[in-house]
Amino acid sequence: MSVNDDQSGEIAAALHAAGDVAYSWDLDEDRLDWSGRLADAGIEFSAELPTGRSFANRVHPDDLVHRQLALASHFDGEAAFDCEYRLRCAEGTFVWVHERGRAVRDGDRRPQVMRGVIRSIGDRKAQQSRLERLANYDELTGHFNKSRLREAVDQIIAANQRMHSPAAFLSVGIDNMTMINDMYSYEAADTVLIEIGRRLDNCVRVSDLIGRLGGDRFGVVLSNCEPENISAVAEKILNAVNSTPITTARGLVYATASIGSASFPDQGLTSYDVITRAESALSEAKRAGRDCHTHYRMTEEQRDRQRRALTISEQVQTALREDRIVFAYQPVVEAQTGIVNHYECLLRMITPEGRVVSAGEFVPIIEQLGFIRLIDRYVLDRAVADLTEHPDVCLGFNISGLTAADRPWLRALISQVRNRPEIASRLIVEITETAALYDLEESARFVSALRHAGCRVALDDFGAGHTSLRHLQSLAVDTVKIDGSFIRNLSKSPESQVFLRHLLGLARGFGFETVAECVTSEEDAEILRGEGVGLLQGHYFGYPSLEKPWMSNARPETVDIQEGEERAVKTAVGES
Repeated sequence: MSVNDDQSGEIAAALHAAGDVAYSWDLDEDRLDWSGRLADAGIEFSAELPTGRSFANRVHPDDLVHRQLALASHFDGEAAFDCEYRLRCAEGTFVWVHERGRAVRDGDRRPQVMRGVIRSIGDRKAQQSRLERLANYDELTGHFNKSRLREAVDQIIAANQRMHSPAAFLSVGIDNMTMINDMYSYEAADTVLIEIGRRLDNCVRVSDLIGRLGGDRFGVVLSNCEPENISAVAEKILNAVNSTPITTARGLVYATASIGSASFPDQGLTSYDVITRAESALSEAKRAGRDCHTHYRMTEEQRDRQRRALTISEQVQTALREDRIVFAYQPVVEAQTGIVNHYECLLRMITPEGRVVSAGEFVPIIEQLGFIRLIDRYVLDRAVADLTEHPDVCLGFNISGLTAADRPWLRALISQVRNRPEIASRLIVEITETAALYDLEESARFVSALRHAGCRVALDDFGAGHTSLRHLQSLAVDTVKIDGSFIRNLSKSPESQVFLRHLLGLARGFGFETVAECVTSEEDAEILRGEGVGLLQGHYFGYPSLEKPWMSNARPETVDIQEGEERAVKTAVGES
């Protein structure tokens, strides 16, 4: 046997061990030579599929065009060939495969031979499908999970606002679920949940949606439902739940439910509003004796607040379109030298009359209405544009807790700084400590992705959320910004000075850079320098400027911003 034969035998053995199949495809003669066998597919390639045309006939019709386009793109020299599709087995069923290959070209760059490898990925696809299902559906009942239900409510709210059609949300709570668990076992309780979910399916229309809100609660979205019809639907559900006992492995279980409802958009402008109000009504129904329905009632004061929120939302969206949402830049200086280290970008809105509006007047409302991701994307785009235009400047900005879990925003940032380390290294993204601790695992992934992209990450309001050593270790940020409540009048508060030392000890233990914000006097600055704080920020070192301070003739804001208003915006833009 020759050396080449030995090598061929070793390659064939390796392919067999990996469960892969390799091919060489002569494009001019349309001849396929195979090595290996996909055991899961049950296909002997060399015997059954001698040509590219015969192989293409095995590809699922819905995937064939996708594979052909990928091949054409590769032959044109535009992309590598890497494709997943379904392949028909000998018995007629389909299996998912992953194909990768590269064309061998002649002197004129014309493809002559295509060589590649095919691998069965059925198990991976099944796992991927399961994970995608878990991301949207409750594993026990098969209904929407809480996250997917919230998304559905937001989508219906947006559609109903355009169409001016009402809808309703019902929070259906199973009564005495703890007692059912204790008396009958958790398995029996799960059976009760599944059966009540099935009865809910039989009570609503095809256009309505059902999801599981929590351990003993379902959410029902009634589309195109007038407020006067909500009670009838609720009564129908109550009767379906308590009409007959539920058969479990531990015997018959008699169950009842309580229902709280809210109509929208008149009683809520976001899924959080609607679901919270329906849950509040559910609590009232339980206090009223259970096995009954209560509808949420909005006070006139709440209606006034909602009307004001809608007005501000319209003003902000108009300002975005007219480029009247701007940055006010505040310097962050090195404590020992006073040299500017970077600038924090604080959000402002300019009214048509020219008045400067603090972010505290509109950001909390925008966040409540679900538009904060739009604002944060605008902030990202504007900051990157500034960094591109001014290569010697470093900028930081604060994003909301909602955006810190928003993968499209993260993808947008990564796409803007990919292969641009000169931009990424000068970009500081701030997240509030309170928001980071709300979902520590998701926040840790977010921080890791930002740092991997080359950006720096600061933990804002450090000390306000009672961060533990474990939390700091998980987050692994670059900088911590000590909450301004511990800095104001620091020289006159021995208690704040003791707490400051504790926070600085934590930060030093992890090697974090430290920033003290809201510094308003030389006395406070001297204490902070003595304690070893690295960076200082506040009105003592510079007010926010509507013009770029690193350029000539920069001016501070023309309208004073109330300290209390400014602190309300920490979820989105930082310190005053």
